[in-house]
Amino acid sequence: MTIEERINYTFKNKNLLQEALTHSSYGNEFAQKDNERLEFLGDSIISFIVTKHLFSIFPEYNEGMLSKLKNQIVSTKSFYKIVKKNHLEKYLLMGKGEMKSGGEKRESNLAGLFEAIVGAIFKDSGIRSSENFLKEFLLNQDFSKFIDEDYKSILQVESQKRLGVLPNYIIDKEEGPPHEREFHVSVYINKVKLGISKGRSKKEAENKSAKKALRKLKRSE
Repeated sequence: MTIEERINYTFKNKNLLQEALTHSSYGNEFAQKDNERLEFLGDSIISFIVTKHLFSIFPEYNEGMLSKLKNQIVSTKSFYKIVKKNHLEKYLLMGKGEMKSGGEKRESNLAGLFEAIVGAIFKDSGIRSSENFLKEFLLNQDFSKFIDEDYKSILQVESQKRLGVLPNYIIDKEEGPPHEREFHVSVYINKVKLGISKGRSKKEAENKSAKKALRKLKRSE
């Protein structure tokens, strides 16, 4: 099956598809245009379409609730899951070094592929086609589960309710190059460490730490 069959979209300009599938490591190795510009464009297109969609289907949500929900949907983790679910990662072109270092499994690479595909579809035929693609692959989900996954907000409520204090998040260390930064974050309640996790962003690491802290709080009941 071709990638066009998998994504249910046929490109008029095949060069845009090739560009969307080309990781920077492959582009550098073979002197080809990589997908970073399309990734940048796709990120903005996705953010706009998701915002429009949420604004329409959740008229009762205030700005804060809409922002929290959008930030979970428009995220590396969310895009990575879609790419894996639809087996799109096998079409990503990467250089030898990136392949050896496990680049085909790296969340940022696969999320970037999804963003680049959206950017390429927008360039190829406009916003309506981009929206149709996202309706099929991103907007067809039960968004209530995204709200449930906001562990940081849940922990804040639970911590205030049980102990009368707010959780405190500490960045223990950052490692990796700027484009592949990894954050290690601990969460404390009353100066007691209840969780430590790592993530590709501070927000992701904090949310993972909050999830662990919630488990400990529940076990202590």
